[in-house]
Amino acid sequence: MKIHLTSVFVDDQAKAEHFYTEILGFVKKYDVPLGEKDRWLTVVSPDEPAGTELLLEPAGHPAVKAYRDTLVNDGIPLAQFAVDDVKAEYERLRDLGVRFTQEPLEMGPVTTAVFDDTCGNLIQIATQPKWAAGRVRGSAAAATGASP
Repeated sequence: MKIHLTSVFVDDQAKAEHFYTEILGFVKKYDVPLGEKDRWLTVVSPDEPAGTELLLEPAGHPAVKAYRDTLVNDGIPLAQFAVDDVKAEYERLRDLGVRFTQEPLEMGPVTTAVFDDTCGNLIQIATQPKWAAGRVRGSAAAATGASP
């Protein structure tokens, strides 16, 4: 089993499409009209065009507002994206006008930062050391006993 699709609820799909493609650098994969105003709109990493899709899902369900408002008010990111260098990505995005709620923070071997995606969500970016990527139970490195 693998993750094929995940989603973030967005207030405005056109605004989200601009932010996630033009600012963050994702690539649009599917854009299919659903009714009069909604779309099946997914983006992917340019590095993994056949990888996991992120659905920019309309936030129309009544439960969404309370859910997202609570996460934002508590400072909890809805999703996390991996980057090679959090500090460099923080600088790049900040220079593009992205508002960060948490500047780069080193927590042991992991560095994170959190930004507002302008569509109602907080998103975390994270970098972990290369040796940590294979140290997950069930991974090839764990199965072979490989170490950093």
